[in-house]
Amino acid sequence: MRKVIFGLLAMLLMATACSSIDCPINNRAYTKYRLQGNVKTLTDTLTVLTKRQDGQDTILLNKSVGKDSFELPMSYIRTVDELYFALTNKLNQTTRDTVRITKTNYPHFESLDCPLAYFHTITGVSTTLHNIDSIVVNSSNVTYDISQPHFYIYFKSGH
Repeated sequence: MRKVIFGLLAMLLMATACSSIDCPINNRAYTKYRLQGNVKTLTDTLTVLTKRQDGQDTILLNKSVGKDSFELPMSYIRTVDELYFALTNKLNQTTRDTVRITKTNYPHFESLDCPLAYFHTITGVSTTLHNIDSIVVNSSNVTYDISQPHFYIYFKSGH
């Protein structure tokens, strides 16, 4: 019985001696897009896709409507992220814009207990001009903080 009590006390002491590290739950850096100009809220349905390393499409934002902003993840180590903004109108017609974001990536280390994350510095953005009028970089540093928009996106009227 004494061995059990000493064993429990030893485990309790070890558990309280360990430090607690506050690792982020989601260690992915996101970019925030805010609608600007004549279109302040999405009336058409927006879906954002990208291609994975294996060439398959993956959906980052699915059928968003009525929003004035949205967040999208960035790739970890690619220097250019290519996104496809697909807008579907009330007649179920879809048109796509291609958005290319150039960036530099740098590893972000918090502690040995936390997984490695990547932060980014946006160096440029370009887009086709079907539905999007323009995209402006507002904040070029992409970290865990999405309180300020990284991009202002201007859609053409009617979207």
